[in-house]
Order: sequence, then structure tokens, then C-alpha cells
Amino acid sequence: MQSQVNESDWKLKQEYAVILEPLKLRFSVCKVSDYSGIDLMQPFCFTGTTDEEYSLVCPEALVPENTTARDDGWRCFRITGQLDFSLIGILARISKLLASNEIGIFAISTYNTDYILTKEKNFEKALKVLKDAGYDIKGS
Repeated sequence: MQSQVNESDWKLKQEYAVILEPLKLRFSVCKVSDYSGIDLMQPFCFTGTTDEEYSLVCPEALVPENTTARDDGWRCFRITGQLDFSLIGILARISKLLASNEIGIFAISTYNTDYILTKEKNFEKALKVLKDAGYDIKGS
């Protein structure tokens, strides 16, 4: 299925060059009993705390022993640069394109940018869908 870029996507790309950077690491999405086994100074350690759980997304090699559940085999790309908070719809457009091509995502937002994870089996397909839709893929 060939993806199409609609007018609002094209306008966004003209106003802000969206460049996607694939990361070489494999990630795990985990639940942990606490954060004591995590070196938060390591790159790409994302934590989330709610009233129900402690979550961690990190490179597979950094999964701590106190993990109570984990899902391995995730790959990631980031939107390069520092995104201004006034930019609207970047993540929504990407997730809509991937959803329309039956690719599920796990998204993480930081102060600077967004990270989009897909299962490894869908990673190359996701990059192709996004490239076909006009997104620049760093390194390709």
C-alpha cells in the first residue's frame, strides 16, 4: 500500500523539516518493582511512574534484575532536533501513517523531542512507509 501525504502534512514539512533518525539499539519495555537497579545516567532509559506501576523502556542490555514483566524486540527512531512546544501534530501524523499500514507503536516524549518504537519485525516497513510519505530518514 503506497502512503499519501495530505496537504497539512506537506505544509508542516515546509515549515519544519521533520527528519527521523533510526537508532541501532534494541529496546525492552518493562515493569519493575522499583528503580533501584537502573542507572538513570545511561542513555535511552525512560521511566514512568503511576499509581499502578513503575515502567521502564531501555536498551535490552540494561534491563535490571528487578524486572517483573518485559517485552523485548523493540526498535526506535527519534524525531531529530529540539521540537518547539507550539508544533502540533507531528507525532499524530506519524502514528496515523503507521496505523494505516498496520504498524503499532509505543511513543515516548521527552522535553526536546519524540521517540517512536515499533516491534523489530515492523521497523524497516515503518521507515519505508514514512520515507514514501516524504519524511527524511537520517542515514538512508
